[in-house]
Amino acid sequence: MRLKIIGSAAGGGFPQWNCNYRLSSAARTGSSGLRPRTQSSLAVSSDGVGWILFNASPDIRQQIAQTPELQPPPDGPVRCTPIRAVVLTNADVDHIAGLLSLRERQPFALYATKEALATVEANSIFNVLDPAIVPRRRLPLAGATAICDAQGRETGVMVENFPVPGKVALYLEDKSRPEANFGSDRGDTIGVRISGATGKSVFYIPGCARIDALLRARVEGADCLLFDGTVYTDDEMIAAGVGEKTGARMGHLAMTGDAGSIAGLANANIARRVFVHINNTNPVLDENSAEHAEVRAAGWEVAHDGMELEL
Repeated sequence: MRLKIIGSAAGGGFPQWNCNYRLSSAARTGSSGLRPRTQSSLAVSSDGVGWILFNASPDIRQQIAQTPELQPPPDGPVRCTPIRAVVLTNADVDHIAGLLSLRERQPFALYATKEALATVEANSIFNVLDPAIVPRRRLPLAGATAICDAQGRETGVMVENFPVPGKVALYLEDKSRPEANFGSDRGDTIGVRISGATGKSVFYIPGCARIDALLRARVEGADCLLFDGTVYTDDEMIAAGVGEKTGARMGHLAMTGDAGSIAGLANANIARRVFVHINNTNPVLDENSAEHAEVRAAGWEVAHDGMELEL
């Protein structure tokens, strides 16, 4: 099973279009150790021919252009794609907006929880993806699901999804309650266990608000974990002067601190652990920084666009 991280940044990408914080500014000048990154997405294939996308970011056209495996094969029909299905981990705009770029009457299947599907169905703009061409399929919050293409043919990729602590999408928050806690454990945000014929599996959890005992037990023994690395410290965006929200308020767990992901999973038996969904203010983006070195010393890798894994 092949996996390609085609988007490793959080919403806005890196450098973010309107951000002049030191990291984005340095990335624009081509400073060493600062790789540009597009918004969060993962591509998976069991045979190297058909591919499943996990989340469709606003950068999907660029991601396809940068990934030959996702482009029409030279000997293919006039209109074709190796993308067989898209699986959503939530309804955040940076995970669903790319669906609108896949509107060219090209068959593929869309998989999501009932909560994410309800959001798609409630917004008529997504009708550009005709359900007769792009079938919408519900992912149950129990058991494994064989991911199939639009015609119902199996792709060789199995997905088991499960709710993780998170929050409702920003645009679904009640603006009349600015101080409310919009956290959710009911399936608005999910993690997925992806497996194939090899018997090995990877956990993909690009958004997570905290690590509880259930989640820790679930990832125990994992061959690979791709985990939310949005912020290095909880107050990072405030300290950078680019926002007023903590990581926790945005539904994302910090890497560091007593309650952070490094500490929370320090004793877990995980063969390979990689941070994904990295915000443009996170100092680990600078590969020459002390923070990047600290994360690597703790046994974690920092994802970048084009990073490939094989299980």
